[in-house]
Amino acid sequence: MSDYAVKMNLEKYTEVCFYIENPKVMAVAEKMEELCQDAYMNGYNWEAFFNCYLAINAPELLEDMHTDPEAGMYVAYYDLTPENEAKADKFNELIHKLVEEPELLYDFMREHAWDVEWD
Repeated sequence: MSDYAVKMNLEKYTEVCFYIENPKVMAVAEKMEELCQDAYMNGYNWEAFFNCYLAINAPELLEDMHTDPEAGMYVAYYDLTPENEAKADKFNELIHKLVEEPELLYDFMREHAWDVEWD
């Protein structure tokens, strides 16, 4: 995997940390903003994007998910259970897929950018 998204198990939580200041992620984010001027991709707008994307494409990943967006990162976390650990693994894989195959993300933006509740 990469250094821009990492899944970690802590004492009580399993979390996915998405480091949005990574150059590869920032390049994807710049294109997202070209597609929708409201998509300035700080942690809060990544949260808005993922809320919309997951609601449409993988609603099961939103179940029991908590988030902590910041200016330079986005964290999603779940209580540490085997089921939630599997969700965190899937979410981490999804982030990698979208960054590595950004046309999937851009196609979603073209179709759903106005459905996202941008910050």
